[in-house]
Amino acid sequence: MNALPRLAVTLGEPAGIGPELVAELAHSDIAADLIAIGDANLLQSAAASRGLRLALTADDGLPLAQRAPGSLRLVHEDAAAAVVPGRLDRANAGYVLSTLARAADGCMAGEFDAVVTAPVQKSIINDAGIPFSGHTEYFALRANAEVVMMLAAGSLRVALATTHLPLAAVPAAITREKLETTLRIVHADLQRKFAIAQPRILVLGLNPHAGEGGHLGREEIDVIAPLLAELRAEGFALTGPLPADTAFLPGPLAEADAVLAMYHDQGLPVLKALGFGQAVNLTLGLPFIRTSVDHGTALDLAGRGLADPGSLLAATRLARELALNR
Repeated sequence: MNALPRLAVTLGEPAGIGPELVAELAHSDIAADLIAIGDANLLQSAAASRGLRLALTADDGLPLAQRAPGSLRLVHEDAAAAVVPGRLDRANAGYVLSTLARAADGCMAGEFDAVVTAPVQKSIINDAGIPFSGHTEYFALRANAEVVMMLAAGSLRVALATTHLPLAAVPAAITREKLETTLRIVHADLQRKFAIAQPRILVLGLNPHAGEGGHLGREEIDVIAPLLAELRAEGFALTGPLPADTAFLPGPLAEADAVLAMYHDQGLPVLKALGFGQAVNLTLGLPFIRTSVDHGTALDLAGRGLADPGSLLAATRLARELALNR
């Protein structure tokens, strides 16, 4: 029997749009064994809010050759408090984290081939007294791994050397050690997860015009360019440091498998402008595949049947593709 890839799907913030998007996912034609991790009653209620019928069966871990439309297997986790769409409740913060822990541990144990995550609300988890900065950091800690955030929209892939930092803190964070670790993770996962034998990576400079020969900053001269030269000598296919304002033109992108941006708003506005609603967030460097949506919990849309499932569908399709590559 040709078994379908087993993809764990977490429901995210229970008061957000995640549960209803997962219900929509169940009605897609994606050829994967979809195992929802979360509260069964919440998922059925979310499906009803979209006028969907949902067939849930307890996950027994056995291979599945075909998934019926509108069906999901389920690893049930009880929500701690009743859920009202659009209304956050700190009592459910622990429940949200328990679904993430179950998914990560299941992937590392070989129970699942990948995890796809619906969006969480970081603020309410912190309000509950639990330090939490996001999925990426949580999974990195759970797996004891160095990780890199990447977003993908079609053939455009943008990885980040730094993530959620104030702009004033970025230059000090662009160290040789940090940049080398990031590039090695991106290179390795493009090979291992995307099956690209010799990844080509465009590396952006930090400063306007990539420093313009040192007149607009020396990070390119002192840190970025020397490291790229060393890695090229090892066989890495690296281009840069490039000015960010021209690196995303069709010509340079045609010669690249990924772009490494130095900070969040250097690379992601371009990607989201080109592919918002269809973009996918990936965590590279983990010992398992993790993809996610490119948007937040959209509390104002929750329970109204208006949320677009496009990004979750794209994230699930990519997780399936990467699982098959491995």
